[in-house]
Amino acid sequence: MKNILKFIVALILGFFARAVVHRYRPHIVMVTGSVGKTSTKDAVAAVLATRFFVRKSEKSFNSEFGVPFTILGVENPWGNPLAWFSVVKSALVLLILPNHYPNMLVLETGADRPGDLARILRMATPEAVVVTRLPNIPVHVEAYTSPENVREEEFSPAYALAADLPLIIPADDLYARDMAVRTPAHIVSYGFTADANVRISDADFYEHEGKVVGMQANMSMDGEDTQFVVHGSVGKTQLLPVAAAFAVARAFQIPFSDAHEALAEYEPPAGRCRLFAGVNDSIIIDDSYNASPVAVEEALATLKIFPHASRRIAVLGDMLELGRYSAMEHERISALANDSADMIVTVGIRARAFGVVRARAEVVSFDNAHAATLALPALIRAGDIVLVKGSQSIRTERIVEALLANPADAARLVRQEKAWKKKM
Repeated sequence: MKNILKFIVALILGFFARAVVHRYRPHIVMVTGSVGKTSTKDAVAAVLATRFFVRKSEKSFNSEFGVPFTILGVENPWGNPLAWFSVVKSALVLLILPNHYPNMLVLETGADRPGDLARILRMATPEAVVVTRLPNIPVHVEAYTSPENVREEEFSPAYALAADLPLIIPADDLYARDMAVRTPAHIVSYGFTADANVRISDADFYEHEGKVVGMQANMSMDGEDTQFVVHGSVGKTQLLPVAAAFAVARAFQIPFSDAHEALAEYEPPAGRCRLFAGVNDSIIIDDSYNASPVAVEEALATLKIFPHASRRIAVLGDMLELGRYSAMEHERISALANDSADMIVTVGIRARAFGVVRARAEVVSFDNAHAATLALPALIRAGDIVLVKGSQSIRTERIVEALLANPADAARLVRQEKAWKKKM
């Protein structure tokens, strides 16, 4: 019964979304891929706002429900029946009465199961597509017959582009490059490779008064370059959304200097390698939004080279939705964790595999996040760098909250909505 109701609601939302797009005909930029979509969407929207009246997807609302909410300009009603009537009312107002509607929509799109993006593409056709990374083993692969099928679905908005419309791809991603040549689109690339249209070089930690406070790099495009700093987060991958936004600026003929100014205040969203002061004079790297194998790998690479660390501690929760690849990927990450951390803290049953390799790192295991929150603060010492990473259902943001030096910082953590917290 629940699935039938979801199907009916999705049909109604899709109908209204299509009708609104047809009436107002906004420009549409879609952001798709496996890793970094929300950060990229935020950066792209900031740049486009210099020329357009922009509306972007809220948070990570990228499903067949989330995309219509963005198009209609309404909040997610969650389980509130009265709020759903408000959604219908807002849609009817948009369709019947004149409205000052955005002339640019930046839509994050995601796929949990086959056909998700096809349903989204029936609501709206993109005029530009930004692709983020497409890893070897993507999250949600358990719902598909192969990793290749996941990547094809995630890339599918690019196939919807008409000839010569902009397709922005990560230059370092071989999957994206291979698929891009199958489209008639005009390709603009971004990344660390020398042939990228927007190139990132000389990436390093950014320090202020002896403390790491972000990442810095040189950004170059069409003979222009600038030193850019991403505040509040760490890891080379935190620079990719900025580079993608510069690439969008290039595609829409927005001057390099204007794009730089628009991105000056950009910070990655909550739960993406954000830095916090931790208990006992430690530093927390809060990467608790979600966990795919490639994202865990990248977070561990950052932890390994983080400067001024007395100990490096990796708090790693289960990686979910990997299907038959789960055991293999957990064991593979185990070796990386042992090479990157002095202590590995596993959270969840699957995550125990992270402690298989014990050549160097100390291993501490907990069955769930609640148990970890009770014990971990006492294990943290001055100078520790603590990475917290895990899939959403593991609730690793609760561990971050327990380790904060300033409890007020909890408001800046991921998933603080009342509806989500009620699920605890």
